[in-house]
Amino acid sequence: MPFRPRYTGLIDKYRDRLPVHDDTRVISLGEGNTPLIRLNNIPRATGKDVDIYVKYEGLNPTGSFKDRGMTMAVTKAVEEGSRAVICASTGNTSASAAAYAARAGITAFVLIPEGKIALGKLAQAMIHGAVVLQIRGNFDEGMQLVKDVGENTPVTIVNSINPFRLQGQKTAAFEIIEELERAPDYHCLPVGNAGNITAHWMGYSEYYEHGIVNQRPTMVGYQASGSAPFLRGEMVDNPETVATAIRIGHPQSWDKAWKVHEESGGWFDECSDAEILAAQKLLTEKEGIFCEPASATSLAGALRDIRSGKIPEGSSIVCTLTGHGLKDPDTAIKQCTEGVITVDARLEPVRAAIVGNLG
Repeated sequence: MPFRPRYTGLIDKYRDRLPVHDDTRVISLGEGNTPLIRLNNIPRATGKDVDIYVKYEGLNPTGSFKDRGMTMAVTKAVEEGSRAVICASTGNTSASAAAYAARAGITAFVLIPEGKIALGKLAQAMIHGAVVLQIRGNFDEGMQLVKDVGENTPVTIVNSINPFRLQGQKTAAFEIIEELERAPDYHCLPVGNAGNITAHWMGYSEYYEHGIVNQRPTMVGYQASGSAPFLRGEMVDNPETVATAIRIGHPQSWDKAWKVHEESGGWFDECSDAEILAAQKLLTEKEGIFCEPASATSLAGALRDIRSGKIPEGSSIVCTLTGHGLKDPDTAIKQCTEGVITVDARLEPVRAAIVGNLG
């Protein structure tokens, strides 16, 4: 029987669509090629005739979509001779930068907001050997510091202001089209820094302009209510939300995201923390898919718009799940109303506990 060639990462797969050369040393951890999962139970519960798919980016090597951009950003940094990278992060970028820097044999400096980062993400940055700087401030202040440092220090910034990040992230749109054999009608994403919605539109537009598909999706971005500058029409200085990955009040891709909004005919909306957490729990209990809170924002918003009819019946919808649920286990555990049952290691109490919990 014929064997498929070993998958070696998105740069190798999409080399002809990315700004790399034949002799470029690729820094990869096998990112990309994440599952596009069709939801079975949740759509039925809406009472609407829709197809909902989730692009489970939490199955990237460091557990988030950031790896798509980081493989490109670090590859180009190494190609240009850089010996260190730097980023500001609410967690996922720091984890990814640290891992890819370790793979490349260079140093990663990460600035994180003190007390505002999920422990799963902090652990990743630390164990990969990054130099972690906790600042007494928020992400937006950290981002400004990174830009200031980058002006006169020999380090490469790998936040989404780095154009190579978006080049890597656009490949998610390629994968979706290849699996569906068309573009979805709607693509829903969580929006924090707004680089990902921008990158997806780049990918969809590239396949559209090259005649691979004959339509592009309507792009819809959902923010957390306590961190929703696109809904306020201006930057938010002190954002707050349980969805730490999108706790960003000054998006770096502000102008680009508004352009996506206009070109795709899409919209921005906001979800409360309660809606976000409810969608996270719904996804785990009804579909067996565990994502971090920020990821669930895309599904929370999509479900509301499906029920209201803003997303019409008959639509195909893709929701990006940006990160794995294990990034923030504390928030997940707090939602569980049923605690752990402790019993003696004997048959009778074990059987009684099982029988008592059979539906």
